[in-house]
Amino acid sequence: APRPPITGVMAITWRTMGTLVLLHAGHALRPLSASLHRPRSAVAATRRAKRARAGMATMAILEAGESVSPWQVVPVDHITDWCEDEDEIFAELPTYMNPLAGTVMTEINDKYFVEKDEVVIKSVVVNADRDKAAPPTCYMHAGPRKQIYYRPSEVKAAIVTCGGICPGINTVVRELVFCLKEQYNAAEVYGVPGGYRGFAEAEEYRLLNPSDVDQIHRLGGTILGTSRGGHDTDAIVDKLEAKGINQVYIIGGDGTMRGASLIAEEARRRQLKMSVVGIPKTVDNDIPIIDKSFGFETAVEAAQDAINSAVTETQSFPRGVGIVQLMGRLSGFIAMHATLGSRDVDCVLIPEVAFTLSGDDGLLEFLADKLEESDRVILVVAEGAGQFDAGDDDSERDASGNKILKDIGVTIKEEVASYFNADAAKAHGPRRGPVSIKYCDYQFSSQLVN
Repeated sequence: APRPPITGVMAITWRTMGTLVLLHAGHALRPLSASLHRPRSAVAATRRAKRARAGMATMAILEAGESVSPWQVVPVDHITDWCEDEDEIFAELPTYMNPLAGTVMTEINDKYFVEKDEVVIKSVVVNADRDKAAPPTCYMHAGPRKQIYYRPSEVKAAIVTCGGICPGINTVVRELVFCLKEQYNAAEVYGVPGGYRGFAEAEEYRLLNPSDVDQIHRLGGTILGTSRGGHDTDAIVDKLEAKGINQVYIIGGDGTMRGASLIAEEARRRQLKMSVVGIPKTVDNDIPIIDKSFGFETAVEAAQDAINSAVTETQSFPRGVGIVQLMGRLSGFIAMHATLGSRDVDCVLIPEVAFTLSGDDGLLEFLADKLEESDRVILVVAEGAGQFDAGDDDSERDASGNKILKDIGVTIKEEVASYFNADAAKAHGPRRGPVSIKYCDYQFSSQLVN
C-alpha cells in the first residue's frame, strides 16, 4: 500500500479493514514528475527537483553472495511538496508529535508506528535466479507515523460514501470517526450526504461524533447515503475550501477513486493543504498487495446461502442443475472462496479462467457427465466470467463510468436448457434428457447484508 501523504491524523489504525489508497492531491502509484507539480517556494522546488532527478526511490538490500541491489519504491505525493509554513517564508511545514505516542497501545508495541523506509513488496514469490537482476517493485507502507503534519485542533475532516453499497461501509465510517476524534483529537468530522453530489448540493454537512456512529456498524448500507455520478471537481473543491475542510475521506469503487484523483489534483493545483484519502470499497477483493478488502468475507458468507439453497433444490428433483451467479465483476474471488467453503459445488466459472460451452471438453458436456454420475450438479458463475469483450472501449457504461457486463448467468441458464431437453434426448440419447434448473442470481443480495 502506498505511503500515507500525511503522517498521522489520516492513518487508520485498525488492521482488519483492508487498506487505504492514498491519493493526497497527486497521482498515487506514479513516479514523480517535476512537470506535474507547482511548488510554492524555492525550498519546495528544491525538494521536488531532487526527487525528480532521483526517479524511483531506492533502498539497498544485501543478498548472500551478492552485491548491493536497489529496491524500486513507487513514491506518493506529500503535502510538503507544495505547501510551506505560512508563518515563515521558505520554511518547511512543521510537524507535531502523534497524539498516540506515549499511550498504552504504542508503549506495549514498539512497532506500532510505521517507519519512513518501510515498504510492501509487490510480489512475494519470485524466481531467485531469473528475477535477481530485476529490482523488486515496492510500495510505501501505510499506517500511523510518529510525526504528523496536522495540528489535531486544526483538523476538519469530511467523509463521503459513493457508488454502490456493500457490507461494512458503516463500519468504515464508524472507525474513521472514532479514530479521528478519540485517537487523534481531531476538531471536527463531517459526513457528506448523498455521495459526490452532496459535496456541492448539500447546504450543510452532518457533524459526526462517536456517540452518533456508535451503533451504525449493525446497519446495512450507508447512513450517509450514496449516489452514482454527480462529480463536479471544481464545485467540490470550491465547497471544501469554503468550509475549511483539510482532510477528505472518500469511500468508493473504481469510478469513485477516479473522481478522488481529480479532487486531489485540483487541490494540489490550488496549493491547498488538503489530504485526499481514497478508501477502496470493493467486496470483490480485487486489489493486489493487501490481504482482503472490507466486506469480502461477509459477501462470501452470504453467497454460501444461495449455494445451499441451490443444493437443496437439486437434491429434491431428478436431474437437478443448480446455477448460482455471484457478484465480483472481473475478479472471481467471491465465487472461488464461496465454492471452497461450500464443498458441494461441482464447477465454478471465474473471469480469470477462460472456458468453452460446447465440445467434448466444454462446460455442457461436463454437466452431462456429472448428471450421469450423481443425478445432480451445482454450478457457480462469477458475474464477470466469459466477458471476453468487456475491455472494448465502446462498451456501455454506468453513471460511475464502469463498463456494464452482459448477464452471463442467464446466458448459461439458457444454454443448459437448450442442451438438455426432450428433443435433444431423442437425437442424442437420455444423457441429453430434460433437467430441472434452479437459477439464483445472488450478485446483488450479498451487497445488502451488513
